This record gives sequence, C-alpha cells and structure tokens, in this order.
Amino acid sequence: MPITMLYVNYLVFLSISYKQKLSMKKILITLLTLTLLVSCNKKGCTDPTAINYNENATKNDNTCTYEDINNNVKKSGYITANETWTSDNIYELVGKVIIGDGVTLTIEAGTIIKGKEGSGTLASALIIARGGNINAVGTPSNPIIFTSVLDNIEVGQLSGTNVGVTDDGLWGGVIILGYAPISAGNGDDISQIEGIPVTDTYGAFGGNDPSDNSGTFQYVSIRHGGALIGAGNEINGLTLGGVGNGTSISNIEVVANLDDGIEFFGGTVNVSDLIIGYQGDDGIDIDMNYAGTIDGFTVVNGSTSDETLEVDGPEGSTYTNGLFTLSNGNTYTFGGGSSTADFKSKAQGTINNVKMDGVKIRASYQNNCTQPKTDAFTYLTDASPRLIFTNCEVNSITVYTTTEFCGVSGVDQSAAEAEITSTPVNHTQDVSWTWLNLSGNL
Repeated sequence: MPITMLYVNYLVFLSISYKQKLSMKKILITLLTLTLLVSCNKKGCTDPTAINYNENATKNDNTCTYEDINNNVKKSGYITANETWTSDNIYELVGKVIIGDGVTLTIEAGTIIKGKEGSGTLASALIIARGGNINAVGTPSNPIIFTSVLDNIEVGQLSGTNVGVTDDGLWGGVIILGYAPISAGNGDDISQIEGIPVTDTYGAFGGNDPSDNSGTFQYVSIRHGGALIGAGNEINGLTLGGVGNGTSISNIEVVANLDDGIEFFGGTVNVSDLIIGYQGDDGIDIDMNYAGTIDGFTVVNGSTSDETLEVDGPEGSTYTNGLFTLSNGNTYTFGGGSSTADFKSKAQGTINNVKMDGVKIRASYQNNCTQPKTDAFTYLTDASPRLIFTNCEVNSITVYTTTEFCGVSGVDQSAAEAEITSTPVNHTQDVSWTWLNLSGNL
C-alpha cells in the first residue's frame, strides 16, 4: 500500500470516535503488516548473472534469462513441421527434442548439435519417434557432430580442445524408434524405451513392419553423452528401438558415453561401420531379439568400460525367431588389456570374422543342476545350433552360470570350446574421419 494512502487513513482515524478508533487501529496495523510482508518477499530474478536480474527481488520467480554468447539455435519439445538444420549454425538441444509422426528433420553435412546439461526429466536428447524421419547425411570431411554445450568446438571444426575420453554424461544422446518387430517381456510386441515415462507416447517402439523406414543416418559422431535419467539408468549414445530395415545407418561413431555406445532393442535395421570407444558400459548391446546385420565395427574399451559386446536374445514369447549377424569386427582395449564379449539370455545369431579377446557364454541349469536348460550355451552346442561362431579370433572361452547353487562342469566347458575355434582375423576399417582418430585415441 502506498505511504500516501496510509496517511489518509490515519487522518480519518483521528476524526472518528474512540470505539471506532480501536477498530480502525487494528485494521491499520494489519494493512501495514501486509505491506511490509509483500515488500520483503518481492518476487523476481535473483541471479546477478541473468539479463533480467532484479536487485530488489528477495524471492526467485524462475523468470531469469541469460545471454547466449554463442548464439546457438535452441531447440526443445516437439518439432511439428519439416525443417532443416544447417551447417552455418550450432543447434542446442534443451531437454527432449522430438521428431513426431509424419515429420522429417534434415541435418546438413558438417552441422554441430550440442546437448544442454541436465539429468532426469531435464536430460537433453534428440528423439525420432515412430513415424518420424531423420535425414542426417554427413561426409568423411564434414561429419555431423552431436556433443555437449561444454565442448568448445565451433562451426567448421571437427573437434574442440577442452573435453576428452573421460568426459562423459554431459548430455543425453540420440534415440531412433520404429515399427519393426521386437520381443519384449510378457510377450509384448510394443514397449516403452527406457528413460521415457509411459505417459509420454513418443517413447513407444515396436510393431509388425520389418521394412519400416526411419530415415538415413550416416557419418555421424556422437560424443560425451549418457546423462543420468534415473537410478542406474543412463541414455545410450545411440539407441535404436524397433528400427526397421528400410532405415539406412552407416559410419557412426560414439565416444565417451557414460552408458552403452549403441544399443539395439529388437528391430531389423542393418548397420555398417560402427566405431565405439571409451564407453562407460558396453560397446554394442543387443536386446529384445534384434534381427539385423552389423557389418564392420570397431569397439575400443577404456579403463572404465564393461563388455565390448553384450548380446541377449528374446525377452518374451512374441517374435522369438529373429537372428542377428555380427560380421567383420575388431574389439580391444586401448593400450592392451582384456576386451570380452558376453553372450547371454538365449542369445541367437551368427558371429563371423570378429576378433574378441575373450568370449563368455551363459549357461542355465535345472533338475538339481544335472541338466542344461535353454540359454546361450544350449543354442551354441545343440545339434542344430542357433548361436554360431565362424572364423573368429578368440583368446579365451568361458562358460558361466547365474543358476543358484550350480556350477559349470568340465564337460560343458569343453563342449563350448569345441564349437568356437580361433582363426586369425584381419579386419580393417576406415576410421580416418573419427574423433577417436583425430584425438589419437585409437
């Protein structure tokens, strides 16, 4: 209340009766108290670094805005019409950016996209939802680069100078979802991609169209991602959920991602020339009965990486017959050390011309540990095997089990060793365009 109004009320107060004065006095005290409370709790922007900082504000009202010294083009939420991101700009993902059904996002060769920091629901990611389309075609000399806002890379550059292989989890990642078959739990043929709440329909993936087309993704480098989105749950560098074989994916690099480099959740998409390095978890992770071909890959484990390859089979009773193919690959740990591949949970497919330091095969047992039951081990050793290794270079083979109180017999270990014979592999791959090569980490 203005001071002049208080003064007028005071004059009125002097001219009235004693009883009225007592009543008015109480009113004036109440009004004055409210006035002081309002003035002491004035809302506004309380951050001195913001453009609209209010020095008189005592309570932040979340309206602070900041100068963007880099002039990044900010993107957030749904993109509802076709658009093109050009190489003369840097694009900044602020939270989830969703390409919905019927919409195409085109990204020019050489374009840089930076993800804003944030975790949980604020984690930044580019999501191509079912029915959406991505047309991102880079070249060896002008790859498309996804990285963090903390990376000082600028337009026209292939690399910044202030982040390295240990800088991970700085933003989210790229998620592509489609209508191709998956084998999810409980016999489901549609599921929700991890990290996206079930209330957000853009996170659905899977269906019955093996030829589904989500677009083209070529010569793309994805760096420093894997932001935490829940307890023990981070975003992969590139997530492919139910992506069909009408989609074209090749020459993809994922480096310094906190979780997996690339994870396949079912689908039939064929990919080629993958380069993954220094991931916090697995290099290539296969789940939900992925049934495509990965032809040409290199996985470089860092000091905190887990498996170079982690392969699971179907998770439910729907779509259980799909078989993957892993061909022409090399896995190793930078500077030496172990790089193992883990085949578990009814893994089924063919591994051909792949170099792995070690191979782990999961076995399960029943009838008081006397009889193997269906798992990767039985698929490897059955008369009609569903897990096949041909022309692979392997230094060690280990059969293991998670069946409580059971151990692996020497007979089962020998049976697995008989099915995987080591042959020298000479796999070469063009990695000249990658950040890993440019930074000397290959």
